[in-house]
Amino acid sequence: MAEPAWVKAREESNWSLFAPHLEKVLSLERESAEHLGYKDHPYDALLNAYEPGAKTARLASMFEELRRGVVPLISAVAERRRDGKVRSSPLKGAFGEAKQEEFGRGVISAFGYDWKRGRQDRSVHPFCVSPGPGDARITTRFDRDWLAPALFGTMHEAGHALYTQGVNSDYARTPLGGGASMGVHESQSRLWENLVGRSQPFWSHYYPKLQEVFPEALEGFDSETFYRAINVLEPSEIRVEADEVTYNLHILLRFELEVALLEGTLSVADLPRTWNEKMEEYLGITPKNDSVGVLQDIHWADGLFGYFPTYTIGNVLSVQLFDEAVKAHPKIPKRIREGEFVSLLGWLRENVHRHGARYYPDELVERATGRPLDTVPYLSYLNEKFGELYDLG
Repeated sequence: MAEPAWVKAREESNWSLFAPHLEKVLSLERESAEHLGYKDHPYDALLNAYEPGAKTARLASMFEELRRGVVPLISAVAERRRDGKVRSSPLKGAFGEAKQEEFGRGVISAFGYDWKRGRQDRSVHPFCVSPGPGDARITTRFDRDWLAPALFGTMHEAGHALYTQGVNSDYARTPLGGGASMGVHESQSRLWENLVGRSQPFWSHYYPKLQEVFPEALEGFDSETFYRAINVLEPSEIRVEADEVTYNLHILLRFELEVALLEGTLSVADLPRTWNEKMEEYLGITPKNDSVGVLQDIHWADGLFGYFPTYTIGNVLSVQLFDEAVKAHPKIPKRIREGEFVSLLGWLRENVHRHGARYYPDELVERATGRPLDTVPYLSYLNEKFGELYDLG
């Protein structure tokens, strides 16, 4: 009942249509937490469904480390940033849907996506689904005037699919046949989308190919211009359109609101106002209406309390895993520049994919990288990449 109410409320930007349903959902979430049980905080019980072993206090510490690390970077870039529309212009133009699909299929085929155990279809919001063992199907949405959604959505969902296709077949039809957690799954999608797909080595190889596919739309734009365009850092209202740096502030906002709602220190009635206040505090912008503000995500309508933090866990872990892969195979960046991904996928298959859900997330991370989840590599990556892009020194 909550989901169609959310759809209508979002269409009309009318919070009052959804608020009563969220009250009921929230009541059920509190009841669920009590039935499931917890030691320290009721939110821990809900987190466990998506990120086994995660704790509210530990996540709060992680988010604080990220906030302290990215806010100064955002401020420094804001002082140096040129007009965002000019920088992102190569992504806007006439991009035929069939050609977009063909190019995307070529990219993820090179990644290692097995079309004999998957397929690609269209949907309003991209997702990956696994109807059976090793069967990982993805969807993508296309915009004929904007290249980014299909291009990076395809890479993102392929990352999830590669994980699914890489699980040890001996685990098929057992509780071990899935991923270790939503955070670990998200690390795979963000790794292929960002660490690979938004990297300079990747586009040094693929941009000439993209120009061949869209010669008119990309006329006059060189690979460096395109690389900068896909990595514009600029706060936005919408989470799913956020850049790598500001994205986690969107998740921090939702994490804090979920915890406050569950604790009862924030009421559903006050949620839109508090949302806007935190958007202004963290990102320096106030949503123009509730449709692009508190009503933009479907998660709360579906009762997915505790889900949002897994996105940030995935971001942080993606860099930690990629760094370890490069330590084991130092030529990975050179191979990416050549359009070859066997070494990277092989390391991920050996250290992450094949284990399925055999290990809890913390143990899997320790086994793969030799240390617990750590924000330091992620913050170093962001500062190095965007420091260079914006000439911060």
